[in-house]
Amino acid sequence: MPKLKTKKGVAKRFRFTKKGKIVYRAGGKSHLATSKEPERLRHLRKSKTVRLKKSLKYLRRELPYG
Repeated sequence: MPKLKTKKGVAKRFRFTKKGKIVYRAGGKSHLATSKEPERLRHLRKSKTVRLKKSLKYLRRELPYG
């Protein structure tokens, strides 16, 4: 059985926690921040967790050794 390849674009954006959840950084914070509300930018600082079952299934397939 050959080794499974990790999808590198996914590996750069998502990571696993110790309990097996998948976390990612929210988009929309890198530029044009002056037009966004401070509260919105504060919320974008936090890591988000993937909750959709379909997305979890896809990400586990793309990150086989995560």
